[in-house]
Amino acid sequence: MDFNVKKLASDAGVFFTRAVQFTEEKLGQAEKTELDAHFENLLARADCTKNWTEKIFRQTEVLLQPNPSARIEEFLFEKLDRKVPSRTTNGELLGQYMLDAAKDFGPGTPYGSTLIKVGECQRRLGGGEREFMQTSAINFLTPLRNFLDGDWRTISKERRLLENRRLDLDACKARLKKAKLAEAKAAAEHELRVAQTEFDRQAEVTRLLLEGISSTHVNHLRCLHEFVEAQAIYYNQCHQYMMDLQKELGSSDGDVYPNAFTVNPAPSSSASPSTAATLPVVPIAGAVSTSSPEADTLKIEEVQPPATGTRKAKVLYDYDAADTSEMSLLADELITVYTVPGMDPDWLVGERGNQKGKVPVTYLELLS
Repeated sequence: MDFNVKKLASDAGVFFTRAVQFTEEKLGQAEKTELDAHFENLLARADCTKNWTEKIFRQTEVLLQPNPSARIEEFLFEKLDRKVPSRTTNGELLGQYMLDAAKDFGPGTPYGSTLIKVGECQRRLGGGEREFMQTSAINFLTPLRNFLDGDWRTISKERRLLENRRLDLDACKARLKKAKLAEAKAAAEHELRVAQTEFDRQAEVTRLLLEGISSTHVNHLRCLHEFVEAQAIYYNQCHQYMMDLQKELGSSDGDVYPNAFTVNPAPSSSASPSTAATLPVVPIAGAVSTSSPEADTLKIEEVQPPATGTRKAKVLYDYDAADTSEMSLLADELITVYTVPGMDPDWLVGERGNQKGKVPVTYLELLS
């Protein structure tokens, strides 16, 4: 019991001495031992690393899981060392709703069959998102969290010890200056040597930890590359899923909208020129000679497009025609495009020389 009381009194005395030294330094009444420039640079780099790592970590969490309630729940599960429950992504949920709706509307109907196609695509998109979230959490978020919760806490603890050793050292220096008697000077010099040794030892430990920040940067650089790779794979999957879906929907437009590109045979002579000029294109037997080269890719009535409605367009990607009402495209070529009344807004009529056919808008860059 006596030992504990003495230790408590000693600790209180040390705390008081440090508080006095710190206060006098702030008031400019006491000298402060300064660290060398290299050490100060290490401290500044460590603080910068911690601050930006924390910001990047928090924002990446928001990117991967925008729902704050879900983030809190996942945090609690991790703290309790319990497995985080697998969540259904918004894309997967939307896809399931579409598939369920298709059952009620009738999978054989145009709307129902399209809902099935889009719903399956949304489920694939949602699955890719979940895989991306899991991969990024393991390869990117976890190393950042380990640094903040592990290495940085150790560095902070050692820095606090170093600051206490510095305060003790400077307090000993102040006592030595105030000592008048030889015996007091000798005791003060002994305390100063001990304080200097402890300070130098702690400074070396802290310096080694701070220099380890370079290894942290190398590790985070590798993790950053893995995060970018996972993101690239995810977005490439999304792009491919959507391109496949658009092509699938585009090839079925003729079935879903059977009148979109068909009309009765050529208008009678009593029809006005403006009416004839704006009628939709139509595949008519005999309208295009089967011996002509374009007969396999185009069976559209030769009608003149509106003079004011034509535009030039640059083809962005290769496109293979799905049926005879469409026109195949080659990347970087220039074609003339226009629309006709009642036409699906996702499609235009394209012209290349004597060839005509439907072309998807998403494959084009319209030029002024």
